[in-house]
Amino acid sequence: MTDPASLLDPVLAMTKQAGATIMDVVRAGFEVEEKEDHSPVTVADQRAEAILVAALKDCAPGIPIVAEEQAAAGDIPDVGDAPYFLVDPLDGTKEFIRGGNSFTVNVALIENRTPVFGVVYAPATDRLFYGHGSGTARVIDGFAAGGARRSIGVRKADPDHLTIVASRSHRNPETEAYLAQYPDAETVSIGSSLKFCLIAAGEADLYPRLGPTMEWDTAAGHAVLVAAGGSVTTPAGEPFLYTKPDFRNGFFIALGDQSLEPAPMAD
Repeated sequence: MTDPASLLDPVLAMTKQAGATIMDVVRAGFEVEEKEDHSPVTVADQRAEAILVAALKDCAPGIPIVAEEQAAAGDIPDVGDAPYFLVDPLDGTKEFIRGGNSFTVNVALIENRTPVFGVVYAPATDRLFYGHGSGTARVIDGFAAGGARRSIGVRKADPDHLTIVASRSHRNPETEAYLAQYPDAETVSIGSSLKFCLIAAGEADLYPRLGPTMEWDTAAGHAVLVAAGGSVTTPAGEPFLYTKPDFRNGFFIALGDQSLEPAPMAD
């Protein structure tokens, strides 16, 4: 078994470097290409992933790495039942392309089909979240600038004043129908895995996802939320597990306050 705490400093260092590289690309300008699945990709995705993969191989040799751009090229290791890393070098590429700031660098460690360690870095706002285990969630505001770490945790939900986070780029009729069950809630649209992190930091209560995602999109934020006292479950309330076929997620709901009974979600 890998000690997640021992990974923290090297993963923070590599995410800082990847984030700086992404922001260099923003300043220099970039072109958008299309992958085989018709999703967009830029040189920022590719350069950040190269940094992360090389650094993970250096600090944790022998642990397989499933990374988004390598997977798109057909390079997916057979992880079996072993621990492995899930890497999304630039989560929220559509947000990145349109000039927004809620894109992230995601690194997670999976053990027994569960995220046990996660780092989520938003380089445009210089805010980093991390968590491993239970009760270890932290945020660093001004991460690259040397900001201090502080503990975060989910908040007590007020059913009459909920804040729900939802995808900015992937809203669909199913999501709108779900949100309609909360007519008095505030809905915050934001890209990437920051949705998990806002719940973890006590800034939101609920994140329903009724659309496709990949495991590298969610694993790091999932780990941060669980470390902050939250949960991620299937629509039926079962544990949301990883290492699924093609690393493709089904629907899920991310929740802060565990006493809150979420509205039903169709499978």
